[in-house]
Amino acid sequence: MRTLDLNADAGESFGRYRLGSDEELIPHVTSVNVACGFHAGDPVVMARTVRLALLSGARIGAHPGYPDLQGFGRREMRVSPDEIGHAVVYQVGALAAIARAAGAGRLHHVKLHGALYHAAAWRRETAEAVTEALLRYDPDLVLYAPHASLLAQEAAAAGLTVWREVFADRAYLPDGRLLARGEPGAVIADPGELAARVLRMRQAGEVTAVDGSILTVNPDTVCLHGDGPGAAEAARRIRQLL
Repeated sequence: MRTLDLNADAGESFGRYRLGSDEELIPHVTSVNVACGFHAGDPVVMARTVRLALLSGARIGAHPGYPDLQGFGRREMRVSPDEIGHAVVYQVGALAAIARAAGAGRLHHVKLHGALYHAAAWRRETAEAVTEALLRYDPDLVLYAPHASLLAQEAAAAGLTVWREVFADRAYLPDGRLLARGEPGAVIADPGELAARVLRMRQAGEVTAVDGSILTVNPDTVCLHGDGPGAAEAARRIRQLL
């Protein structure tokens, strides 16, 4: 059994605005998803985040989203599949250049952000647009995708390497989707509870949905959001357990 990857979304500050505690968080994770300037991040923040990942020996991946700084990429945008494909390539290419300049070599993976992540997970035309864009740009990139999503199925069928992702800090609906952030209990913050959830997902292959039903999961990677309260402490506990 491969060691479970622990990933975190990072580099989501912008200019003078600070979000998350990357310096405390990144040393405890094994993969870092770096915001690429559309929903958050800027060239300086991207470079700083890449350096932190390099110092920690973490895998470096791109975290592209919708062009929505004001909404942090969490608002749905109706754009064409062609626009989505070019936007993904634009963002991944930007981070790849910064990573190369920092001596990191090639990127390891791509993980979509926010509303784009969810649209690609369950909408076929969006999933196809993302898959085709990555195949054109670099088919050797690993795609992090929701464990039971249409995106994971489409990308794997097209020949991309897919790592099935679960979330430590988000509540699940019975159909495997995430409970919307605005709903009570959607975000789980207690570090001890987060660590216990991850251990159960890894050892028993299951997680309890909001209605009490049991979802079967078989994750390759688990995400911990870097902007959550106590994220660094939760990452430390999860890493120790894994």
